[in-house]
Amino acid sequence: MIDPRPRRILLVDDDANLLVVLAEQLRGDGFEVATARDGQEALRRLQAGWPDLILLDLMMPKVDGLALARQIKAAADLPIIVLSAVDTADSKARLLDEVAEDYVAKPYHYPELRARIERVLRRLGDRIPRQSIVLGPDLTLDLHSRAATVAGKEVQLTPIESRLLHALAANLAEIVTTETLLARGWADGEGADSSYVWVSMRRLRQKIEADPDKPVHLVTVRGVGYRLMPTRADNG
Repeated sequence: MIDPRPRRILLVDDDANLLVVLAEQLRGDGFEVATARDGQEALRRLQAGWPDLILLDLMMPKVDGLALARQIKAAADLPIIVLSAVDTADSKARLLDEVAEDYVAKPYHYPELRARIERVLRRLGDRIPRQSIVLGPDLTLDLHSRAATVAGKEVQLTPIESRLLHALAANLAEIVTTETLLARGWADGEGADSSYVWVSMRRLRQKIEADPDKPVHLVTVRGVGYRLMPTRADNG
């Protein structure tokens, strides 16, 4: 079922002209847009409700973009696209690994930015319950706070790990192809290939499986993809 509600975007940038122009462009494409001039104002906006996506400048007064992104991700796994004049490979790699779904350099080309927004929203559009997902007596996932509870201990997940589990949890016990996981986990232009999925799955098993060499939850379907499986002890 298609959600008729307009997608909500929080645009955070200290450039007043950019806020006006970009907000108008996004509204023209059917998005509901709120704006903030700095990190403190953005945090106040977030207290009133979560958007579907955040467009975030890095270089801002009061609370810089990276610090703000870390605060947001500590509270909920909201998708963030960084929009910044800082355009280096190292910066992109660090941000994409730690807090961001995608990175667009200024000056932006609006059709490209819009396409990236649509891609992130489509990639993150899998519907899973907002409550915790109990996969067995020793494993619970709370993907909206990007965490897992393994044998009573909380384990933090990276954004990529969370996105991969999101796609698997939305298709619980069903096969999700490697190609689908690749599209869900990484943005265009990151140069990702199937090996990225394999490596990430190995790391995830080390975090959430009792025996990573004999996984019972993250199950490989050889030559096709993966399944996320509840154990027999779980009736949900």
